[in-house]
Amino acid sequence: MIGAITSGPIADFIGRKWAMRVYSAFCVGGWFSIYFAKGSLALDIGRLAGGYGMGAFSYVVPVYIAEIAPVNLRGALTTLNQVMICTGVSVAFIIGIVLSWRTLALTGLIPCAVLLLGLFFIPESPRWLAKIGSQKEFEAALQKLRGKDADITHEAAEIQDYIEELEKLPKANMFDLFQKRYLRSVTIGVGLMVCQQFGGINGICFYVSNIFETAGFSPSIGTIIYALLQVVITLIGATLIDRVGRKPMLLVSAAGLVVGCLLTAIAFYLKAHELSEKAAAILAVTGILVYISAFSAGMGAVPWVVMSEIFPINVKGVAGSLATLVNWFGAWSISYTFNFLMEWSSWGTFILYAAINAAAIVFIVMVVPETKGRTLEQIQADINA
Repeated sequence: MIGAITSGPIADFIGRKWAMRVYSAFCVGGWFSIYFAKGSLALDIGRLAGGYGMGAFSYVVPVYIAEIAPVNLRGALTTLNQVMICTGVSVAFIIGIVLSWRTLALTGLIPCAVLLLGLFFIPESPRWLAKIGSQKEFEAALQKLRGKDADITHEAAEIQDYIEELEKLPKANMFDLFQKRYLRSVTIGVGLMVCQQFGGINGICFYVSNIFETAGFSPSIGTIIYALLQVVITLIGATLIDRVGRKPMLLVSAAGLVVGCLLTAIAFYLKAHELSEKAAAILAVTGILVYISAFSAGMGAVPWVVMSEIFPINVKGVAGSLATLVNWFGAWSISYTFNFLMEWSSWGTFILYAAINAAAIVFIVMVVPETKGRTLEQIQADINA
């Protein structure tokens, strides 16, 4: 959450590339602290540093991708970030079975090294360069991204005109986000993060093996199926998002989440009342796998895609930080309350999550616009008109 609060202003001040270097340094320090830990203090410091880096990365990476991507690939490339996150989680699940936790901590250095090396070969965000007035660097970065023979005149002019309009506005702070001008984009960005997290994903994700065990299914087999499903379906979603659109994928995903929660709720109700243990186990496993498939199909990646598209560049830092903060607060609160809710009522917990996901469908229908096939400038001008 601290990373989320500071990530936007830092990325606005030093640029997207330097921000990623700083956050990598936090992650590297965190993993070394865990590896060399002799007691709980070093472990806590490592978790704090790594958590800060991850919280900050979760904002700056989708924003950087959205700012460099051409219109027809923006959704797919931003979703690819979520594919890589799912892949990383799945790989950690699998190699964690055979490696000690100290060695596992060292493997976290590999993506940091790849990123730090890769940053030498990629350009800075052209939109950020335009915002700070680096005209030559802006045009060079855009040309490098689009290819040396591409005509960037129209795109460069559109970005420049939009930024000139925004520069006439005063520099925004957190309180300015609640002005009428920005309220709709903030409502969309923060609202989607609430829908994503409060539908129960982190409670289910962190306790998936316990859920399988409670339902009477092999936790190791269940966890591996869960991890593989996440990667495969998120990857399929990345290929569809720029064809199908953001809104249909969110609606299908939220509907699937409701079904998954209801199936799991019925399973735990049967188990609690000792009605049919075999049916309960089948329903619980089916419900959880439907849930993670539905989440991976849209609600996992699309809120980050939309968040990276809707905020004007003059408020992107503070607005993006607010949306990311709400996301991580939701992740913490759901993870923290999940066990207490399960003790209160296992089937009641999933009915509650089903109700939240049903409310998300209403929110998406009523509030969220379609952003497919439009430039960032067109999207932001329409939303904040």
